[in-house]
Amino acid sequence: VQLQASGGGLVQAGGSLRLSCVVSGGASRFVAMAWFRQAPGKEREFVAAFRWREYYADSVKGRFTISRDNAKNTVYLQMNSLKPEDTAVYYCAADNGVIVSTISKGSAYDYWGQGTEVTVSS
Repeated sequence: VQLQASGGGLVQAGGSLRLSCVVSGGASRFVAMAWFRQAPGKEREFVAAFRWREYYADSVKGRFTISRDNAKNTVYLQMNSLKPEDTAVYYCAADNGVIVSTISKGSAYDYWGQGTEVTVSS
């Protein structure tokens, strides 16, 4: 199984980006798919997940939207009203064993993409 993330780039504060994560090989339809991010010098943090419904970190709620297209084996992260503090490498993750209580924990996911870098300038 491979997860391929794309869509990152440089954007001004207030702008938008849409990240994509394509799953290929093996069990390509996972119950839970998520986005995490890691800013320079900081720990990886949960951003959003989709497991029957959407879950968001408080810091992105109302600005980011996670969605999935099962026909394309793809999960998206639409990011609006971007802020400089959203600057990070964004990783997609997937797993079939994630339960609600662990959906925001990176350790609950076995499959990870390579990351795509997002830079928001002020």
